[in-house]
Amino acid sequence: MNRNRIGTSVAAVVGCVLAGAALVGCGDSELNAVEEEVKSELFTGTDTFTIAGHQVNISCSGSIASDGPIVLLLHGGGDDVTAMAGFQEAISADSRVCSYDRLGAGASDQPDGPQDYVSVGETLGGVIDAVAGGDPVVLVGHSMGGLIAGRYAPDHQDDVAGLVLLDATSPTAAGDIAERIPEDTAGAAGELRAQTLAIFEGANPEQLVFADGEVQSAGDIPVRVIQHGVQYLAAADPEYGLGLEEDWTAGQNDWLNLSADSRLDTAEASGHYIYNEAPDVALEAVQDVASRA
Repeated sequence: MNRNRIGTSVAAVVGCVLAGAALVGCGDSELNAVEEEVKSELFTGTDTFTIAGHQVNISCSGSIASDGPIVLLLHGGGDDVTAMAGFQEAISADSRVCSYDRLGAGASDQPDGPQDYVSVGETLGGVIDAVAGGDPVVLVGHSMGGLIAGRYAPDHQDDVAGLVLLDATSPTAAGDIAERIPEDTAGAAGELRAQTLAIFEGANPEQLVFADGEVQSAGDIPVRVIQHGVQYLAAADPEYGLGLEEDWTAGQNDWLNLSADSRLDTAEASGHYIYNEAPDVALEAVQDVASRA
């Protein structure tokens, strides 16, 4: 971030307030815009921002004087900013870090209807503008948040300086489970298939429709992909679980195609929630990418 702009923005607000808007040419719209910029770059805690006509809840912590890019956390599906609060606090010791509730999650507005990667990307881009003034950030995404980050980065390379994907949903997740578990399967495995595919088709709080596709390149930005080591998918179903684990690992390897500078690691002692179950592994990856971004 351009730290000099913060002082300039503060001076602009103070000048308008002291001299009066009419005397120095600061109209209401200009003053509001400057105030909004100052608010986004100085606040700590949670605040609400208007992004693309929706109210979006954003949480920020850490010093704005920290070297390196701002870190932006993307929570998993069904979660909100509170899920990664402890991880955010740990990151804030060395970096400016923010998180946000996507539409349909936490304290943010509901989406207008079904969402795709373009619509969730519009919100994400607005959040990046709000917290970093358009400067590139390091995206750290868990599960569904990692999927969104991985889909966003290739088409918005000016916004993203690095990526950390924490057990990110596979880029071919819907097709994987549909092929792995036959459609006519009964019992618990059949229910798992039906419920998971329904979520991928938009039956989730954010109404995001998961569209499978190849991973595109985001250039040569640093990318760390961390996958779970405790095979919770194998434990979920004795017949198809090991195959689901194989598909998940294949998806993690696919995410390496995001960059020529990518690396896959396994959090051996962790299940899906790596930032809680192996926080040191997750924190090291964030610090590594932030230092090289």
